[in-house]
Formats: sequence, structure tokens, C-alpha cells
Amino acid sequence: MKPDFSKGLVPAIVVDQSTNQVLMLAYMNEEAYSKTLETKQTWFFSRSRNELWNKGATSGNIQKVTSMHLDCDHDTLLVHVIPAGPACHTGETSCFFQEIDVNPDENLDVNPSILDEVMAEVEKRKQVKVENSYTNYLFDKGVDKIGKKVIEEAGEVVIAAKNEDKEEIVNEISDLIYHSFVLMADQGVSLQDVKRELTKRFSKKGNSKGDRPEIKEW
Repeated sequence: MKPDFSKGLVPAIVVDQSTNQVLMLAYMNEEAYSKTLETKQTWFFSRSRNELWNKGATSGNIQKVTSMHLDCDHDTLLVHVIPAGPACHTGETSCFFQEIDVNPDENLDVNPSILDEVMAEVEKRKQVKVENSYTNYLFDKGVDKIGKKVIEEAGEVVIAAKNEDKEEIVNEISDLIYHSFVLMADQGVSLQDVKRELTKRFSKKGNSKGDRPEIKEW
């Protein structure tokens, strides 16, 4: 059983025998494959130079082949090796050393003044109309439309919570805050007014909350 070279080259994934670390990806033609089997060292075909090359022939970082496996379609090789040195021309052990952040939002530096900036932008929209602005659309429709959106978003927050969907809760609360800000701006209430009220409440120890006098603390 051998690779299907009918289309020319097949990719060869090279893995360190002892660590299972992927070292590199290169390509073999039928001749490179035969020389790899014959010498028990990795041989590849360089697409840029259009020639065969023996890994480590000039650098000394040869790769002793310990096993080779074909994938189910016979068009990809998995080659386990004992490397004599780094696989990458940069000197790194593996060619795959540049990590891509797959969760960029989680690593985003949070802007501590983002709420103030969002509110400022909403208040600016009240003063200056911008074409195709959703915020201006809400202001034009008035308190009934804005209030309806606040109620709608509050309901979606609860639904997300019932579904125990953290990501959706975050999204819906963000929508609720935004629409609440539009309502505040429409009614002439500033974020500073709300901060002042929260500061007053939080500073009062033993303050009862609404119709639940038995609740004494935050």
C-alpha cells in the first residue's frame, strides 16, 4: 500500500516520535517517498525550488523515520521521526510556533469607561442626526417605541438566563443597557444621575430595598 501520487504531490505531516509534537508539513512526490523508505530519513519535494531535498542535509538536523501512516484516502502521509535538531529553518523546534488567538474577544482589554462612552455617543445622536442611525430612528419614534424595546430586551435577558446561555445573557444585557441608555437620553436622564443614585444607595448600610424590608444589605 502506498500513497496515491496520481495528482503529483502528497502532503507529509512530520511528528516527533517521542513528544507527538507536529514538527512540519512538507510535500513528497513518488521519488521523495521512495528515497524516504530507502534511507529511513525524510525526503521531500520543494515546490519553490522544483527539486528533491533531504531534510537536514545541509543543517545536520536530519529526521530519522520510525513509522509512516497513510490517511483513509491515501493522499496524506503521517511521518513519525526522531529529529536530530530543530525542524524549522528559524531554529524553532516546530514550524508551528506562531499561535493564533482563537478567542480574541476573551483577551480583549476591557475599556473601563465604555459605559460612559456609549452613553456619550447616544446623547450625541440626540443632538446630531446621522443617516441610517438606529439610535436616531428610536429617538424619532419616541418613548413608546423605545420603551417597547427596553421591555423586549429585558424579556430576552430572562429567556437567556432560563436557557443558562452565558454568551446570550451577555449579548442581551448589552442590548438592554444600550436601549436603556436611549430611554435615559430621551427623558433627559444622564448616566451621572444613575451613578449618583447608586452611590447614595450603596453608601447607606442597612438600607431596605423597595417592598422587601427584610433585605437590609446589598
